[in-house]
Amino acid sequence: MKLSDPDFVRVFEQSIQLGFPILLENIGEELDPILEPLLMKQTFKSAGIISINFGDNVIEYSPEFRLYVTTKYSNPHYLPELSTKVTLINFMITFDGLKDYLLNLVVQKENAALDD
Repeated sequence: MKLSDPDFVRVFEQSIQLGFPILLENIGEELDPILEPLLMKQTFKSAGIISINFGDNVIEYSPEFRLYVTTKYSNPHYLPELSTKVTLINFMITFDGLKDYLLNLVVQKENAALDD
């Protein structure tokens, strides 16, 4: 889904409660503040039920819920505050970059074998 979807909040609330994953597409370099409690995993127990504040509502939180976020930026610059709340994975790699990476692995293995 996208942040611009008209039923964004409703779908998020249902997914959080039922433990369904969400893939949030085409995010810029800043995220909507409504996602802050999810990123910080600010859950609490209320009457024995794990809950979370989402927007103006307190909803039940399923531990199976996962949030995945993608961007089209090849080299996004996120604020340090955001980078500490999420795991960033860069899937953008060129053929030359992959070749250099693999060559580096081979050299490390060979050096380790020589040290033994």
